[in-house]
Amino acid sequence: MEKPIFPMEYIRITQGYNEGTHMGSYAIDNAGKDTSISDVKAPFTGVIKKIYQNDANEVWLESKEIVEYPDGTKDYMTIMFAHDNDVNDLFVGKVIKQNDTFYHEGTKGNATGNHCHFECGKGKFTDNGWHKNNSGYWSINNGKKPEDCLWLNDKNIIIDTHGYKFKKISTETVEIKPVVTDNKKNEKIFIAPKTDLYGVYLKEKQELVIKSTK
Repeated sequence: MEKPIFPMEYIRITQGYNEGTHMGSYAIDNAGKDTSISDVKAPFTGVIKKIYQNDANEVWLESKEIVEYPDGTKDYMTIMFAHDNDVNDLFVGKVIKQNDTFYHEGTKGNATGNHCHFECGKGKFTDNGWHKNNSGYWSINNGKKPEDCLWLNDKNIIIDTHGYKFKKISTETVEIKPVVTDNKKNEKIFIAPKTDLYGVYLKEKQELVIKSTK
């Protein structure tokens, strides 16, 4: 189960939710490292559900599978991105793998300076993807606070989180100690402390055996 990652390397939030043009929503603007155009990466493996080019080149990305939210929720997630200057390389139904660059900062639509506007929604893409909220702005359906949706990892560089408290994915290293099972071979056994994603580095011709104790 994937953990949705904050979609940009540098975190510099210039406008938070329920502020200015974000009134009535959980939208944030992230301006990256500086005033240049930064990449936006897929926070999870997802499929493009809608592209709206008549405004700010909005793109809705829905997770292909249920994901794990930092607040403990386990559900699908949909995120709407806005302001990329050119989305002609994207199409509805395109699958984007987690961490792949697919979008960019820009100034398309109502934007001052290069940035990416995005909003997280709980669950799958619904209806036409957004609605006009009580403040008169278009917001993603089933909006949810970004700090309750997105994790940080070691590649995220924090400049300004706007005071939001994002959880970080643990990168704790677990030592695999050797266990002698007979006189002829020396096996290394790792018992997973919890259900999670684990990575392993294998050399050429090494074997990996996964065994369930249940």
